[in-house]
Amino acid sequence: MEKKLLSVLLCIVLVSSMLTGCKKTNDYKKSSVQEVAQSDGEKSENGTPTGAEKYPELITVDVFDGLANYQGIQSGWFAKIVREKFNMELNMIAPNVAGGGDTLYQTRSAAGNLGDLIIYGADGGRMQDMVMAGLLANIEDLIANKENIKKYQSGIDSLNSLVEEEGVYGIPSAVSEQSATTPSEGLDPTFGPYFRWDAYKAVGYPQMKTLEDMLPVLKSMSEAVPTSDSGKKTYAFSLFKDWDGNMMMMGKQPSCFYGYDEMGFVLTRADGSDYQSIIDSDSMYIRTLKLYYQANQMGIMDPESTSQNYDTLFAKYQDGQILFSPWPWLGQSAYNTTANKEVGKGFMITSIDDMKDLSIGCTPNGTRAMIAIGSGAEDKERLVDFIEWLYSPEGITSISAQGSASCGPEGLTWEMENGKPILTDFGYEAFYGGGNTQVPEEWGGGIWKDGVSALNFTTVITSDINPETGYPYNYTLWDSVIEKNATTLDKDWQAKMGAKTTIEYLQKNNQLMVAPGASYITPMEDSEITTLRGQCRSIIIENSWKMVFAESEAEFNSLLKEMQDTVIGLGYDKVLAIDMKNAKEQNDARVAAAVIE
Repeated sequence: MEKKLLSVLLCIVLVSSMLTGCKKTNDYKKSSVQEVAQSDGEKSENGTPTGAEKYPELITVDVFDGLANYQGIQSGWFAKIVREKFNMELNMIAPNVAGGGDTLYQTRSAAGNLGDLIIYGADGGRMQDMVMAGLLANIEDLIANKENIKKYQSGIDSLNSLVEEEGVYGIPSAVSEQSATTPSEGLDPTFGPYFRWDAYKAVGYPQMKTLEDMLPVLKSMSEAVPTSDSGKKTYAFSLFKDWDGNMMMMGKQPSCFYGYDEMGFVLTRADGSDYQSIIDSDSMYIRTLKLYYQANQMGIMDPESTSQNYDTLFAKYQDGQILFSPWPWLGQSAYNTTANKEVGKGFMITSIDDMKDLSIGCTPNGTRAMIAIGSGAEDKERLVDFIEWLYSPEGITSISAQGSASCGPEGLTWEMENGKPILTDFGYEAFYGGGNTQVPEEWGGGIWKDGVSALNFTTVITSDINPETGYPYNYTLWDSVIEKNATTLDKDWQAKMGAKTTIEYLQKNNQLMVAPGASYITPMEDSEITTLRGQCRSIIIENSWKMVFAESEAEFNSLLKEMQDTVIGLGYDKVLAIDMKNAKEQNDARVAAAVIE
């Protein structure tokens, strides 16, 4: 009873705080217009007014963003572009930063206002819920003449078919003009066993037959490179909790090295050959938790994993303190600076003999994340203009979503030379210098990484071709960049692996499994399932972290059994049945998408 009372009181406090916050935000919007000097208006190439000339009132836009890793006012070079073009600033509201989970979503939904601009998942009936609750605006008429958005009409139709009401309530993310079986990532897949290559070289490039073989190798690597660049102790693994959802997010990642990805409480293989319940003792998820537990016992797990956030983790990678990365866009982005690569230091993919690394195929109709406009937004037309720009060639290059390798704004990070795009000296330093490059004042000042779009939203897959250049938006795929990436690190990796790029190596060795890019979105689930899911995942996440840092194998097994018994008692099997059904329907959609070439 005391717990229930406490929960009720907390909800009242949260809603009250949020309503107060809304009032402050509205007051701030008014004062911003009165007190902040407006940026000069500019005209586009066709003479159409933009910026303060078209939008004379400066506004602050509340962006409720389930993908964002930053909360507060967008700053830096992207903020300057948005201000100049739309005379507005972005106030990021990020559930990931505000404790994760659905708490912030539920609180703001209950108050009837998610935000002016909304970036969130449409799956699990969430889009229908938002429409039924009156949280999203119908923008069908507003986008009627928007040629960049309408270019992806098939994806828009597919996404909005999820709701019963007529109209357009959201625009899908990661749309593409490429086939569903084409890897979407570029030179590197989204996932993979990326090692500090210099440390791996130092221990003789040992062969690894299975996932567990990484442990003695990483242990040896930590002994060969015992300290970071600043003299701190190195660790093989370092984790964080920000993105935990249906499970411990970092516990899922190594399963992707074997072609698996999540569907609720199910790990489903990209080729449809296997479907696993994550709590099964022999699942890839439990296998990974055992891997991390053993790593902790060996002293190669970062003890701060339970308390740090993504930003803290990223800083450790920048310092060279962590030796393993499950994603190229973490380890490489942080540590593969030009200076490091020239001396042979940096993250590169290694090979596990039995792996089938997951690659996400291009999605002609987009993915389950969407961008929408809140029903309470005052200037919907301006926000639609902003979304239209985000799907334009200029917007796609400028949005530079985290990890997407978008080439940034023309004139700052790249330019055309002899009919080909090349990185400027600034661009090369910004992308390969760890993100700390100082941005010129005329572009907004500050350092590069702080100015990157906090939206963390990919509008169009960056391996698509920019019609204005004839080359991909992804700068890593440019001939000029590939030719320039001939550092000591690149050459050593290429000589050892017998390939020029990661994707080439994986395809050559039959170690890549492409999940066809079907725009499958899970249907709405009833309230009972949603409630059970929330209860079960809390137990799964809590026990998963405890298992990793258990003091003994006996405690690990005891926690595992406790987790299994507790969630099964709560009704886990009911939720699992729904997830299994969805996973198999997703596979059917993938098969169908692969046929449409």
